[in-house]
Amino acid sequence: MDSNDRFVVRDLAKRWVELANLPVMEERKRLWTLEKDLRAERPMVLFETWTLERYVDTSELVCQDAACRGLERHMRHVIRHVEEVGDDIVVEPVWKMGWHVSGPDYGVTIPRTHATDHVGGTTGYSYEHPIQTPADVDRLKPRSWTVDREGSRAAHERIADLIGDIMPVTLHGIRGFHSPLTQDLFKLVGNANLMVWVFDEPEAIHRIMSYLRDDRVAYHEFLELEGLLGLNNDSTLVGSGSPGFTTVLPQSGYNGTARLRDLWIWAESQETAGISPAMFDEFFLPYIADVAAQFGLIYYGCCEPVSDRWDMIIRAIPHVRAVSISPWCDMELIGQKLGKTCVFARKPKPWLISGYTPDWDGLRKDIQETLSASRDCNTELVFRDVYRIEGDRPRLARWAAMVREEIDRRL
Repeated sequence: MDSNDRFVVRDLAKRWVELANLPVMEERKRLWTLEKDLRAERPMVLFETWTLERYVDTSELVCQDAACRGLERHMRHVIRHVEEVGDDIVVEPVWKMGWHVSGPDYGVTIPRTHATDHVGGTTGYSYEHPIQTPADVDRLKPRSWTVDREGSRAAHERIADLIGDIMPVTLHGIRGFHSPLTQDLFKLVGNANLMVWVFDEPEAIHRIMSYLRDDRVAYHEFLELEGLLGLNNDSTLVGSGSPGFTTVLPQSGYNGTARLRDLWIWAESQETAGISPAMFDEFFLPYIADVAAQFGLIYYGCCEPVSDRWDMIIRAIPHVRAVSISPWCDMELIGQKLGKTCVFARKPKPWLISGYTPDWDGLRKDIQETLSASRDCNTELVFRDVYRIEGDRPRLARWAAMVREEIDRRL
């Protein structure tokens, strides 16, 4: 390893630990835990910076080795966020790693083409959908998975040798779980077939959803059987955006080896926002619920409005602990339905802060409307899906400060 690469990464690791050991981190852990335990003291605030283009620009990176360069980018990103944004991000004084698990495709390839815009961005993309007719469903094949234990341990040893004397480096296990069944359905059949087949080819939709559910359940069972799971009731971002701190997990009987029921999973169905609640309940929710049943707590939703189908969701998945309240959701209605029973996980309107000129009046109004609608709830505001801020990083801190100002007015 190049000596300069080693110096750069170790220097960043030292700063990481300094930030992780700040007293405010313990206070944030306490507040996030109270929120996810449904006893929130105040609304929590987070700005998701990982989607921002060039938040850490390639020109800032100095490491030459690919692995060191990846570590450098991640550390610079998190350190910058902590130092600049002023939200409730939590950094822990430990470096956690997962296992290297791999498996084949669904028996069909799903090519993806990225578009490059006038500034070189590649956010936009399209898929080539392989399932074009109901007969194509027969092309889907059961999958199996393998774990590279030797490679995982070797990667762990390399990182431990590099920064292990600065902070613990643990082979913690896999802790990020997402069950986007309808996203995979969309990738396979396309939006037109997804919308039309519920009328014209209902059996094909049920067959694909059954296949996707069985595939996801089998994958999770493989991870549990192989002992590859890691607890995520920590700073791990669960669901669409916030840390999983809670005393509810792990569940009783935990003996040091994580089980599926000791973990959070993110379940959502953005692609069926245009499907009626009744058809969603018939064609999609039962399969989502079957996967969710494996886990201890559920963070439900992303960009889809849930206010018109919340009653059926919570009936099918009673252990939903946080629900994403998108800009298209009826906030007042869902706030009344949730009360203290579930985290009101608001996603502010991303277009108000994006681009060259933020709409500060609109942003303040959005915050005020959120706090009003969630006045009797356990609330978090997690700004997501912001991609371009035209190099104006200070606007993130200005938004966080504005949220805190509005919260203070209401406490």
